[in-house]
Amino acid sequence: MDKVNLAAKLARIDTHWDPRVVARYNDNDVMVVKVAGAFPFHKHDTTDDFFLVLSGTVTIDGEDGHSVTLGPGELCVVPRGAVHRPRAETEATLLLIEPVGEPNTGDSGQPAAAKTPI
Repeated sequence: MDKVNLAAKLARIDTHWDPRVVARYNDNDVMVVKVAGAFPFHKHDTTDDFFLVLSGTVTIDGEDGHSVTLGPGELCVVPRGAVHRPRAETEATLLLIEPVGEPNTGDSGQPAAAKTPI
């Protein structure tokens, strides 16, 4: 059992869209990430996508035109198979949970982040 200070971990990150693993939970990576701009539309065929906003504002756009905007303390779970894209007008921070080995880019064709521990 170790305590994890999310603010301290985020202070060590100076890139966007580069999630860093802060803990493991039942074969899932618990990660923090700084985001700005728009991520490509993508989907995950075998897992839901979990987003919890720690700071800033993040909008998650669906391919169908539906969007949800989240502020600090708000979360969204995108169902597996749903095409989506997170975006942030200004820098925001997120906590993400994904199965170990799941590429954060889904089927976008963009290279996946290494998801290294921090």
